[in-house]
Amino acid sequence: MAVIGASSTKGKIGREILHNILRAEFNGKVFPVNPKASVIQSIKSYSTILDVPDAVDLAILIIPKEFVKEAAVQCGEKGVKGLIVITAGFSEVGPEGKKREQELLEVVNEYGIRMMGPNCFGAVNTDPRISLNATFGKVYPRPGRIGFITQSGAMGEAIMSHANELGIGFSIVASIGNKADMSSNDVLEYLRDDPHTDIILMYLENFGNPVNFTKIAREISRVKPIVAVKSGRTKLGAAAASSHTGALAGLDVGVDALFEQTGVMRVDTVEELFDVASALVKQPVPKGNRVVVVTNAGGPGILATDALISNGMEMPALSPATVKNLRTFASANASFSNPMDMVAGAAGREFKMTLDAIKTDKRYDTIMPILVPPVTVDQMEVARSIHESLADVDKTVLTCFFGAGEKPEAIEYLKDHNIPVYIFPEAIAKTLAALTKYRRWLSKPRGKHRNFKVDQAKVQAIVDEAMSSGQAALVGKQAIEVLRAYGIPAAGYRYAFSVKEAVDTATEIGFPVVMKINTPAILHKTEAGGVMVDLRHPREIRAAYLNLEKRVGKLKKGEKFSVALQQMITGGVETVMGMTIDPSFGPLIMFGLGGIFVEIMKDVSFRINPLTDTEAREMIRSIRSYPLLTGFRGSAPVDLKMLEETLLRLSQLVKDFDCFSEIDINPFIISDDKSLCKAVDARLIIRKQ
Repeated sequence: MAVIGASSTKGKIGREILHNILRAEFNGKVFPVNPKASVIQSIKSYSTILDVPDAVDLAILIIPKEFVKEAAVQCGEKGVKGLIVITAGFSEVGPEGKKREQELLEVVNEYGIRMMGPNCFGAVNTDPRISLNATFGKVYPRPGRIGFITQSGAMGEAIMSHANELGIGFSIVASIGNKADMSSNDVLEYLRDDPHTDIILMYLENFGNPVNFTKIAREISRVKPIVAVKSGRTKLGAAAASSHTGALAGLDVGVDALFEQTGVMRVDTVEELFDVASALVKQPVPKGNRVVVVTNAGGPGILATDALISNGMEMPALSPATVKNLRTFASANASFSNPMDMVAGAAGREFKMTLDAIKTDKRYDTIMPILVPPVTVDQMEVARSIHESLADVDKTVLTCFFGAGEKPEAIEYLKDHNIPVYIFPEAIAKTLAALTKYRRWLSKPRGKHRNFKVDQAKVQAIVDEAMSSGQAALVGKQAIEVLRAYGIPAAGYRYAFSVKEAVDTATEIGFPVVMKINTPAILHKTEAGGVMVDLRHPREIRAAYLNLEKRVGKLKKGEKFSVALQQMITGGVETVMGMTIDPSFGPLIMFGLGGIFVEIMKDVSFRINPLTDTEAREMIRSIRSYPLLTGFRGSAPVDLKMLEETLLRLSQLVKDFDCFSEIDINPFIISDDKSLCKAVDARLIIRKQ
């Protein structure tokens, strides 16, 4: 290994990195490179890497940005195959830095070098056969089974420090910086096959190649849990979006969809990252979401209950057999419920006996002891009792020592015996929610992509005609024909250019009917007052036609006012489905509760295209209003299979045609009667060339 820019001056990054390499007792040769010194930290130094007499596998660059490219060329001539570029001043600082980074990338590509950085914190490998700490941090992480990927150098230092306090160790720490060459995907692939890594933690600011991440993470999550903090939850401004789907999609929707589809556990903060990591390192993933709380104080028990239920956990009552057992020794003032409040004064003996009685109750997957330490209770005695009672259980054990910061030895004792300790119960509830979600992802079928027989040529002809005439969108009859070509049922349009035609057409369709403005083309007809519904008589048709004609006013030269008439579909549930393009993740498919209030209710779910049948099913079940689809207050359940198939057909349409920037099908009526399940309106926005 060569450290280019090594130094003996305290406080300089070149000094700290070399010092950390030596302090960690790296099991390899280290060659300092600095043209201004012959000896650095008692090691012979060389003017350039070309002067180093031995072969060099890895070079670490800590030199001014202006000299990085030249040093990289020399590394290539030397035969170096790996670079860690600590130096900043590249794409993170603007156009000039971006150009500098591109030139550096061209060099490493020319010589077949893999590069981490630039603008990174370095790397750590605690494998005793390697013992590498090539960072400039003050903390050397404990050896452990966690691989950690960070895009932020400062976060890397802070996280290693916090992990040491929690007793959590790392196998690998990789700071990827600007990801000019090596990305989180590359490190993920390494960690997938690393026998020393069981769990992967990530701090990300953006994705380089989300498509590759999806493939890699989905595979890894099956065998190694991945927990991630992804910063940047700010939503895109929806004002410029021309469809409901676009307005409902925010900057962070794609990230959530990606993690949902790959089994990655997303948390909001670094603190939560370690809450989940502590549980994964020390305890099994819960087999279900049923929790029992054992506490010596009522207040924390109530807080725990609220937090657990709010995060989707269940708290079944104690079984009659468990209650009978507890009554043989517990105080008469105890609650004998869940949470089991042993009342104040309960100490180690009471915790041991109560946990012994409860741990065999098959109603629970997780046991959550909570101690509020009064002056009279020995915390260490309680810690030993918890461990002695629960060391042999196959259930998840997460403990809360409520505000117990005065005697950390009891907490350290539990951590040393693989029982995580949290200061507040809310942290346990959030941790269990993440673990439960991960368990459900593991247990669900992988899903399959389906290909339906469709009329792709017909859609292509419609698109070609629209693009040649300069249309911005497909609406009305064109949109309906596209849907039908892909097997998506839709209510057909009939057009009328006069009052008489409107009356005759409505009579042929059969009352009741819906009338919509056709000329001029309007994307959001309802908002513009361009839709008249439930028209049941010729006189209502006449009045509606004249009303809409008056609202339109004077038309452009060459335009003639017309209306579209449709069968009025009654009953069923209004849903919405569509697609929008995320700048990072590509097409996102949306499904949710539809109708005119879709943007107010925002009861929608998103997934990255293409969908599997499992993902289509999940999208439907994940919305809050799902009970409306399964039968509510006497209504019949809708045809969910048809709804799933319609989403899959939309997914295929989006995959086959990348010319659309947004698709909006709203509403799509779904009911128990298949003949009434139809798209009523649709618009397909053509991507600007």
